[in-house]
Amino acid sequence: MSAIKISEKLSVSHQPSVEDIQALAGEGFTTLINNRPDREENTQSGTQVESKEANRLGLSYAFIPVTPDTITEADVRAFQKTVLDSKGPVFAHCKTGTRSLSLYLIGEVLDGRMSADEAVEFGRSRGADTCGAKRWLEKHTSRRPQVKGFFDKRTSSVQYVVSDPTSQKCAIIDPVLDFDEKAGATATINADAILGYISDNGLTVEWVLDTHPHADHFSAAHYLKEKTGARTAIGEHVVHVQRLWKDIYNWPELRPDGSQWDRLFAHGDTFKVGSIDAKVLFSPGHTLASISYVIGDAAFVHDTLFMPDSGTARADFPGGDAHALWRSIQEILALPDEARVFTGHDYQPQGRMPRWESTVAEQKKSNPHIAGVTEAEFVALRTARDKTLPMPKLILHALQVNVRGGRLPEPEANGKRYLKLPLDALQGAAWE
Repeated sequence: MSAIKISEKLSVSHQPSVEDIQALAGEGFTTLINNRPDREENTQSGTQVESKEANRLGLSYAFIPVTPDTITEADVRAFQKTVLDSKGPVFAHCKTGTRSLSLYLIGEVLDGRMSADEAVEFGRSRGADTCGAKRWLEKHTSRRPQVKGFFDKRTSSVQYVVSDPTSQKCAIIDPVLDFDEKAGATATINADAILGYISDNGLTVEWVLDTHPHADHFSAAHYLKEKTGARTAIGEHVVHVQRLWKDIYNWPELRPDGSQWDRLFAHGDTFKVGSIDAKVLFSPGHTLASISYVIGDAAFVHDTLFMPDSGTARADFPGGDAHALWRSIQEILALPDEARVFTGHDYQPQGRMPRWESTVAEQKKSNPHIAGVTEAEFVALRTARDKTLPMPKLILHALQVNVRGGRLPEPEANGKRYLKLPLDALQGAAWE
């Protein structure tokens, strides 16, 4: 089939048939990128068929589904990385090839190798209308705040640096302290990558913010406070989580007063990131203490809403409640339709590349857990689904660190730190 050669490594095309894909290996291609969401048309192959055929042919395969209205910087960076990591030529496609080309051009402009006008002309010279890429870039550069996501593959968590372009001040949200439960080893790989980004971009950290005490990873808030001097914060209802887990761990030394953070936010509290106004929404349901941060036009909702193709977060942890989660989600959806929604996890359905940014409008339209669903239906769906989920493998490890603001246990007489794991403390054991 005819493909447009974009660079020495990248070619883009309209939707290929299965027969077209079978010919790619013979033409020297080593990687296939599918930028087309499934079920756009009945005639398209779909990611399951394409990935199976690519694997059979020995081609690397990446699923980065986008529409013109839903492209995010995460999609652009995933596209760039796939091309960069490929051992040979890359074949990327959508319906017509324009979305694949736009992802390439946006990356070129973001990295300073091309201007927006040059991107439009580049597309025109190859028979494609890439004015949409220019519109995306104009909208992206005018946004406040700027948001950089960091995906942790080990825990499927997304960490954020939220910055004010005017003052160069920023906040870090939900940073991960690395932990390997098999070796009992800790590391600061994720946190140091965040610090590297902050240094490279000349940012000053004002806040290290947690949305709740996490059950699937350790918080790096304390480590980053020591490195930056920034204030730490979490929601005021963390004291209820501390009391709950103080009993579970039989932990008389734990102070359940939230004093492990510099500030405890209440619902409706306001603060600033540089010159950008921010407010706090109490968002319980996943945990007793979950909050969302709305910073400018960006809402950081962590374990409430996932990406529209992934539904919503579980509500069966100690202190969780599906009815409360529904009400929290409705408050988030009451934000303006154009508000950006940043989630705290992405589990990559159908093996697609990680994504973490949507909008309120996209969530209301496309998230199957909430679109056209009543509260009773949501609670029934959430309850049934949660019964099938095992407890997170790190919940007993992580909570004793996270209810202390990311502080590891104090060293004992031999200089070693020890975690305490209560037996038979939680329901939901997976025996099969």
